[in-house]
Amino acid sequence: MLLPIHIAAGGLAIVLGAVALSVKKGGTIHRRAGLLFVCAMLTMGTTASLLGFRKSPPDGNVLAGFMVAYFVVTALTTVRPAAWWTRFVNVAAVSIAVGLAFIDIAAGYIAFRMPRGFLNGAPFPMYFFLATVLLLAAGGDVRVIRSGVPRGSPRLARHLWRMCFALFIAAGSFFSIRERVAKILPEPFTTAPMRALPIVLLFGAMFYWLWRVRRVRQMMSAG
Repeated sequence: MLLPIHIAAGGLAIVLGAVALSVKKGGTIHRRAGLLFVCAMLTMGTTASLLGFRKSPPDGNVLAGFMVAYFVVTALTTVRPAAWWTRFVNVAAVSIAVGLAFIDIAAGYIAFRMPRGFLNGAPFPMYFFLATVLLLAAGGDVRVIRSGVPRGSPRLARHLWRMCFALFIAAGSFFSIRERVAKILPEPFTTAPMRALPIVLLFGAMFYWLWRVRRVRQMMSAG
């Protein structure tokens, strides 16, 4: 039963993520779509970790599921009122992010020593890239613990990029491997350009909204 749940949650997360990125930020549709997106992503990440662990404990989906959960939960606490549970999550998030980063560094080293430089379908630079992002995210968590959640545009930017990066991990783990795509989508969608297109669109939308957020901040400062 885990696989159908995982696939359904993944498809729902993509749709809800697209809705949340497309509509007005802070509006009712955005908030509701965002909360449902978090639920779908947590379901997808949990089932991915369980399916990967059943296949093999070192399977890449185990790590990907934990990373998805880390990014969506810390993105959610960014826009929630400060409470005991948000402070607890932020403290726990630091150790989780650092732990995941070191696992990625170790996996990247193992992949680097492989004949083709791949491990669990991912090239070794990807592991080092994820480790770098996780360590930067952990630094952001430390700043939140020390100074509190940022306000205004920085708060929105923190929320936005973490949500988008969680979706990137989920989409990347699926679209990066042709065999996985072929099990669900028709043949025309299994080509490299078509599999790369969702990732390009996702990052395009993320950078666009980050630019919008920064522009609003600059306009407010100038005013």
